[in-house]
Amino acid sequence: MAISNSTLHDLQTIFTLYDAAIAHQKAVSNQHWLPFDRQLVETEIAEGRQWKIEIDGQIACVFVTAYADPAIWGERDRDPSVYLHRIVTDPSFRGRNFVLIIVQWAKEHAKTMGKQWVRLDTWADNPRLKEHYLACGFAYLGDTTPTDLTQLPSHYTGISLGLYEMGID
Repeated sequence: MAISNSTLHDLQTIFTLYDAAIAHQKAVSNQHWLPFDRQLVETEIAEGRQWKIEIDGQIACVFVTAYADPAIWGERDRDPSVYLHRIVTDPSFRGRNFVLIIVQWAKEHAKTMGKQWVRLDTWADNPRLKEHYLACGFAYLGDTTPTDLTQLPSHYTGISLGLYEMGID
């Protein structure tokens, strides 16, 4: 198993995983992502912020990092943090605790960048993910509703988010 930057060669797989995640979200919840803009993902790849976990040459999981997230974190964005977004697992690899693997990687990644926190968000009314993130060692900080949506994908409109963080000590 290896974590490395995604490449443009991975675009089709990334979008296939996003589509599978959206289908799963629709099956278990009233909330779901909307399709992502290809240019957004290409930019994340070019900036070295789109990541993949490969097992035996197959992409098992993808995720995105950010180093600023003021639209969601507001004043707290001043804290030196690595933000995790869009953690998506290939359905055939579910149950392998990729969030724990990503958290360990993110803590090391944050240290190399001089950051103090690893943070993420999810829908505030997603108790299953809330419990999962707490079990992975994140602290729940409360809920927020983004107001400046110009920097966010369209599925952030009108939602409340639960905020989670972990110190990298």
